[in-house]
Amino acid sequence: MCGVAGFINLDGSLASKKQIKAMTDSIAHRGPDGEGQWVEKNVALGHRRLAIIDLSEDAAQPMSSDNSRYLITYNGELYNFREIKEELEKEGHKFFSQSDTEVVLKSYIAWGPDSVEKFNGMFAFAIYDRKEESLFVVRDRYGIKPLYTYRDSNVFAFSSENKAFFESDICSKEIDNEQLSEYLSFQNFLTEKTLYKGVELFPPGHWGLFHLKEGNYRLQSYWDYHFTEEAGGADLTKQDYIEELDRLLQQAVKRQLVADVEIGSYLSGGMDSGSLTALAAKSIPFIKTFTIGFDMNSASGLELSFDERAKAEHMSYLFKTEHYEMVLKSGDMERCMQKLVYHLEEPRVGQSYPNYYAAKLASKFNKVVLSGVGGDEIFAGYPWRYFRAIGHKNFDSYIDDYFAYWQRMLKEEDLKKILLSKEATDYRFLKDRFKAVYSNHSNQLDKPEDYINHSLYFEAKTFLQGLLVVEDKLSMAHSLESRVPFLDNDLVDFAMKIPARLKLQNLNEVIRLNENEVGAKTRKYFEKTNDGKLILRDVMGRYIPDEVVNRVKQGFSAPDASWFKGESIDYVKEKLFSSNAKIYDYLDSEETKARVNEHVTGKENHRLFVWSLLYLEEMLG
Repeated sequence: MCGVAGFINLDGSLASKKQIKAMTDSIAHRGPDGEGQWVEKNVALGHRRLAIIDLSEDAAQPMSSDNSRYLITYNGELYNFREIKEELEKEGHKFFSQSDTEVVLKSYIAWGPDSVEKFNGMFAFAIYDRKEESLFVVRDRYGIKPLYTYRDSNVFAFSSENKAFFESDICSKEIDNEQLSEYLSFQNFLTEKTLYKGVELFPPGHWGLFHLKEGNYRLQSYWDYHFTEEAGGADLTKQDYIEELDRLLQQAVKRQLVADVEIGSYLSGGMDSGSLTALAAKSIPFIKTFTIGFDMNSASGLELSFDERAKAEHMSYLFKTEHYEMVLKSGDMERCMQKLVYHLEEPRVGQSYPNYYAAKLASKFNKVVLSGVGGDEIFAGYPWRYFRAIGHKNFDSYIDDYFAYWQRMLKEEDLKKILLSKEATDYRFLKDRFKAVYSNHSNQLDKPEDYINHSLYFEAKTFLQGLLVVEDKLSMAHSLESRVPFLDNDLVDFAMKIPARLKLQNLNEVIRLNENEVGAKTRKYFEKTNDGKLILRDVMGRYIPDEVVNRVKQGFSAPDASWFKGESIDYVKEKLFSSNAKIYDYLDSEETKARVNEHVTGKENHRLFVWSLLYLEEMLG
């Protein structure tokens, strides 16, 4: 787990060692164990190392091939690297290190771009071929590891974090107003564009090949999600699915325990982290586990269930873990905002500062931690979202309703009032971007289950991608590697083929109802329940307590709705009601303050909006 950076001067000018050093220095937190830069002609590669597998200098990067033709800068972990290494050795390849980096490099030498289809892991890397003068860049299937790119007529650059572009003068830091409107609508970004002009996230499941001599660039998809019921699946019983899922989940956890350093695990009160911990504890006696709790003195309503320490402590007792906790109070958000914004760089899904503290706690004891990210998105953990998809007659009507649902913060009419920029006055492009998420997915919808699988696809492509960006950035802020066993290739491939009826309870009852008639009969299906992840609950019942298996789904969140109008109200007013606030260079102050005031006075719950404004103000300041 590391940080990568590099650039090509497309105008042919010599690459600067000082500039690539500035890039790697900006991401030093990602790799405190070593650094390296390589420069030749108009090409530069850089690396920061967090040593996890093969701690020796043999695994230092950028790493060169035996004949010095190829160089790699690599970030990630390849969990099946030993199996691939054996295959390469049979073909005559020799190895000088015990690292997965060398396996990745020699896989590319042996099989070219097709090599990535053999990889089971998380990765973002670049390989430069000195003979062909070509640069190969790639990102893992799911986007677990980030890779940002910037390109203009003079340069093509890449890095694990976009701050490398700004702090090395590759490009200037300029807000994209269209992207600001997209974020304020969805609290996320649906495309590869970021909040900064010209900076993009390299798409997951893709590779790119840049030929310097010809000046051409090819971008190729090598994998995408495909949620569909497998032909012949009717021959499998529910028990068949349970047994295979159990086997694959155990295999995924075991695979991801490969390391030359100690591995720990997050342990909330939920099923996902609890099940991973239970399985990991079989291989790692007294595994260290980490929980974040919240001071609930001023919490109310649903927030009272947000503190999961008691449930986590019970599971720690059952699994015999060495357990550590941290309790967050309202002031902890204020204390970490500057560092949080620096490391996360641009806002993404949800209030993420608890994740920052969780990583900070785990990093005091471990260099690697297991995380439950991905379980909900792959196994249908949010039934109230998917049930909304049922009852439509075609793809367009589905898009209309689902688009409206996913506008989590501001609708088009609100954007027109609040945003000062008039670059996009009607904001119809937002629906076009929403619809474009499905451009590589079949839109043939014949039965309700097809609509549910469509919703799972959208969530994996957008919401999960945002979660993974947060997971990576905030763990690496503390030089901590976060692993996500639910995104094991074999596990995901199988999970996508599991029938929707085995993932969602009450599905047949929902299908019988006319969802377009809002009323008492349907309202309960839009409330948060334990109806999701049915088959995963069946498997996890073998490892964790029934009260955890049957819990209602809730996210990892602090009681901010109460804090923003209580203990943190002075902070909110100081930041958002100030006449000098930088956000009002982009937002109408009167309309924005009125909306914030609705939350502060208890008239409405705008916690997502208030959080987003606080983040943006810190980012712009």
